Amino acid sequence: MQSMFIETETTPNPATLKFLPGEQVMPTGTREFTSPEAAEASPLAQALFDLGDVTGVFFGRDFVSVTAAPGVEWASLRPQVLSILLDHFVSQAPLFAPGSAGGIAVPAEGDEDFADDPADADVIDQIKDLIETRVRPAVANDGGDIIYRGFREGVVYLQMQGACSGCPSSTATLKNGIESLLKHYVPEVSEVRAA
Repeated sequence: MQSMFIETETTPNPATLKFLPGEQVMPTGTREFTSPEAAEASPLAQALFDLGDVTGVFFGRDFVSVTAAPGVEWASLRPQVLSILLDHFVSQAPLFAPGSAGGIAVPAEGDEDFADDPADADVIDQIKDLIETRVRPAVANDGGDIIYRGFREGVVYLQMQGACSGCPSSTATLKNGIESLLKHYVPEVSEVRAA
C-alpha cells in the first residue's frame, strides 16, 4: 500500500478546512453537498457526514473542503476527516455511487428568474471569462467556488459554494474584490450580488 500525505489548509471561513490529497478530486466542475441526503450520491461525502459533526462537503478540482457544525472543534474533527480521506484516496474508491447522476457535472446556468437578455451576450461573455480566468482560481485557493447565475440591468448575480458559502468574509470578497474587478473591465456592470 502506498503512503499518502494529505495537506490541510485553513480558509477564510473558520468553520471550513481545505484538504489537498495531492491528486485530482473532480476531473471537471465542482460539487457541493449541504445535507446528509445530498451526500448519498457520494460514498466519500456520505462518510464525512456520518461523522455527525459535518454540515458541508465540497469537491474541487484538487481539494475537498469540509465545513464543521457550529461549536465543533477542528482539533477533534480533523483527524477523523483525514482518516476518511486517506482511506478513500488510498483505496481509489469511486467518488460517486455507481448509477447515480452524481458524477455528471452540470454547470448551473441561471434559473428562470435570471434569464439573460440575448442583447447582453457580449457583456455576459466578458463577465463569464473574467470569472473563469481571474475569480474562480482565487476562490478555489480558499476552498470554494463561484458560479455565474445571471446578469440583469447592470447587476451580476453570483453563487458562492464550498468554504465561500456562509463565510464571514464572502460578502466583502463579493462586494469589494469581484465587483471592482468586473466594474473595471466591464463598464456595463454596476453591482454584484449573491444569488
